[in-house]
Amino acid sequence: MATPTVVSWEQVSVPSASGPLPARAYRPGTGSPQGWLVWAHGGSWRAGSAQDWHGATAELAQTSGFGVVSVDYRLAPDVRHPAMVEDVLSALAWAGEQDRPGGAPPVLAVGGDSAGGTLAASAALVCRDRGIPLAAQVLAYPPLDPGCAAASYHRFPDLFPTASYLMAAWQDYRQPGRPVAADGTRLHSTPFEAADLRGLAPAVLATGDLDPVGDDVHHYGRLLRAAGVEVTLREFRQTGHGAFLQPGRGPRGPGGHHPAASLRGWLGRALHPFLPHSPNWS
Repeated sequence: MATPTVVSWEQVSVPSASGPLPARAYRPGTGSPQGWLVWAHGGSWRAGSAQDWHGATAELAQTSGFGVVSVDYRLAPDVRHPAMVEDVLSALAWAGEQDRPGGAPPVLAVGGDSAGGTLAASAALVCRDRGIPLAAQVLAYPPLDPGCAAASYHRFPDLFPTASYLMAAWQDYRQPGRPVAADGTRLHSTPFEAADLRGLAPAVLATGDLDPVGDDVHHYGRLLRAAGVEVTLREFRQTGHGAFLQPGRGPRGPGGHHPAASLRGWLGRALHPFLPHSPNWS
């Protein structure tokens, strides 16, 4: 497969119920993408921006062949769940209205890294419940348990993010109760709240062997497989949390590869089967 070498981007405004939502739209190659991946950045639901994630999301567009919408969702503590999930859903609606060669609706996928992966997983549940076609959910090391009870949190107690740090972030992010949208759709703050995972979009999951949230990711993979959902999961060696954002420089890992570049490249390549035939990937 030939990799697109040119990625263009523009600042866009996504309509939402709370007002215009800023985002960056990345287009690989020339012309309109066959599919769009809406990406939610990390930052513990309290920090981060599309600008901060610019290089990483541009590279993801280049390696995946998808157009990527990097959304500046609202942050805690100014807002709490479900505001962030609703912003990701607004970006998916915007992406679904973009032109695709041939006039067919574009293929849609949702993804995110760290806290953004949690938001993406929650948005994928809403898409299933609303009957919105979704090709894939792409989740890079999402924290999924507000109690941070998995063994990996204690196996790496001094590595970021610590259990105490994440539990404080969960408290800022969530609110009491389980919000329901006006159409009756449950808006989960984590997919671990969902009683039924059947019918979800195929999942592409990535984590590192030194990541405190790693057991959350593996557990979610097992739950999805038990529900009949297609799962592709990879654990990267000598890799901690936050690798998606890290530059592809510095110490090389096993095999002579930079963990960050390897993770981003793998995520992009894992999306290829979900993309319709395009001249960029012939």
